[in-house]
Amino acid sequence: MKIIIDAMGGDNAPQEIVRGALRARDELGVELILVGRKEDVEPLVEDPKGVEIVDAREVITMEDDPSTATRRKKDSSMAVALELLKEGRGDAVVSAGSTGALLTGATLTVKRIRGIRRAAMAPVLPAGEHGVMLIDCGANVECTAEYLLQFAYMGSFYAKKLMGCDNPRVGLLNVGTEETKGGELQHQAYALLKQADEEGRIHFIGNVEGTGVFSGEADVVVTDGFTGNVLLKGTEGVIKYMMKALKGVFYANTMNKLAALVLKKDLAAMKKSMDVNEVGGTALVGISKPVIKAHGSSNASSFFAAIRQAVAFVDSGIIRDITENIEYMKLRSE
Repeated sequence: MKIIIDAMGGDNAPQEIVRGALRARDELGVELILVGRKEDVEPLVEDPKGVEIVDAREVITMEDDPSTATRRKKDSSMAVALELLKEGRGDAVVSAGSTGALLTGATLTVKRIRGIRRAAMAPVLPAGEHGVMLIDCGANVECTAEYLLQFAYMGSFYAKKLMGCDNPRVGLLNVGTEETKGGELQHQAYALLKQADEEGRIHFIGNVEGTGVFSGEADVVVTDGFTGNVLLKGTEGVIKYMMKALKGVFYANTMNKLAALVLKKDLAAMKKSMDVNEVGGTALVGISKPVIKAHGSSNASSFFAAIRQAVAFVDSGIIRDITENIEYMKLRSE
């Protein structure tokens, strides 16, 4: 398997990006195409075995307009990486660069799966036995009911293949569990999801409130990108606050420090379960070839995890599943 790396994307590029990529080569057995300024990337690769470096002179920054960045900077590391994926030079792209630019670039260059209205960002949050997928988390601020139906299908395929859920429970994020809750979008989406459930195509469990997201009620939580992003960022903020507050408690006095020593192993496991670096990134679900958005602040460990996620995505066959079921994912009036 060959993974194409945007070596210049992210806060810690190219050093941490290349380190994580080389670790993936050594531990996962993948081949690499590192895309970026050759004079910056090449010195970081002491052993070139299994590594190809493709020179790209430009870098997309956070100041660039994401809607036009890959078109205006055609020789950027991100744009070149996506073009290589389109040409079949590799099996997946992993980038820690601008989220908006990557989503737009993937949509314009690699293209969506035929019939998919919008690609979605689908992070897996720490909840329940397998985690819970949130789809969408920011790619589509305004959605139609059909978008949410397609998110449900795509999330269900992902949860089954990559999260280990035999019959993924799909919930619709709402302000209450009753069928009548929410606005027009939620009402329309509820009807479509209920119909898909009755036909045996997904396992729709109804509306899920914010509290239910983290109590293991659902394996896939479907929502529009605006609401999903607020939930995601709020969750990240709460986790950071809780870890900081917990640290303050255990460092408050000698007795608490002794208690922290006793619980050290369990605390480390809890912290790891909430660490975004353990997941590595977010899949752009609905794109015709695998594209993974790594965290912008990725270190080598986090970027390695993103590549590991890309490898699993390639092996899963999710894109094939979506393609084969696309007729059920459209409004029946078409």
